[in-house]
Amino acid sequence: MLTATLGSLAVSSAAQLLGPRTPAAPVVIPTLVAPPSQFTYPQRETLTFTVDWRVFTAGTAVFQLEQQGKHMNVSATADTVGAVTMLFPVVDKFQSGFDTLTGCSSGFSKQLQEGRRKIASELTFDYAHGKQNQTQRNLVKGTQTTQQANVPACVTDSLSAIFYAASQPMVIGQRIGFPLADSMRTVTVYMKVEGKEEVKTPAGTFQTLRVQPTAEEGVVRNRGTIRIWYTDDARHLPVQIQAKLFWGTITFHLQSVELH
Repeated sequence: MLTATLGSLAVSSAAQLLGPRTPAAPVVIPTLVAPPSQFTYPQRETLTFTVDWRVFTAGTAVFQLEQQGKHMNVSATADTVGAVTMLFPVVDKFQSGFDTLTGCSSGFSKQLQEGRRKIASELTFDYAHGKQNQTQRNLVKGTQTTQQANVPACVTDSLSAIFYAASQPMVIGQRIGFPLADSMRTVTVYMKVEGKEEVKTPAGTFQTLRVQPTAEEGVVRNRGTIRIWYTDDARHLPVQIQAKLFWGTITFHLQSVELH
C-alpha cells in the first residue's frame, strides 16, 4: 500500500511538470456470465477444512451450501483452535446467497469476532434500482453506520464467488472475469487457471486445476496472493485454498465432504 501511494504521488508530480494529461479511460466492468445450463450445484453440501498457519493447525473453516429452488444459500464459519485461540481468538460467520440460474448474488452478511473486535454487517442488492445498501454495527461501541452505492445489474460477492467460479469452464492459461461487490464498490476479479496439480488433503488425493484470483483493487488484492485448487472434473470442488500474506501463509485443506 505504501509503495502504491508513493507511486501515485510520483505520477501526479510528473503530470504537473509536463502539463495536462489525457483523462484516464473509464473502467469497464464485465457482465457476470450465467452458470452453464449443464452445471449442477449440490442440493446440500458441507465442506470442512483445516486451516494451517506455517507449521501449526490454527483453526477450522466450514462451508455449507443449501439449495432452495433456484436459490443457493451459502454459509461459512471460521474458528481458531489450540494455542492460537489463547493468543488471538477468532469466531467469524459469513452468509450469502445467489441465483443458480444467473449467478447474481442476493446479499452478503458477516459477523466478526476477532480479539476484542466485534463487527456485524449486512450488504443487500437492489438490482431494480441499481443500488447496494450496507448496514454495519460495532457491537463493542454500540454504533451503527449505513451506506449506499451504485451496483450493476448482476454481481457476485466475496463468499458466493468461490462457488460461482466453480460453475465456469476452466481452461489452462485462460482467465475468468466477473464483477464482485466489495466494500461498497464493484471491482473486476479475474480467476486465472494456472495449471494442473495433484493435491493431497485429509479428505484424499485429488487431481486439480490451480486457479489464482486477482484484482486491481479491493479485498482480493489486499489479501495478498490467493490460490484455489478446484477438482479437475465437472464438479470443480474447491479442495484447497491458500493465501500468502505479509505475516505468513495460511492454507485451507479439505478435511471432509458431506452430502445431505
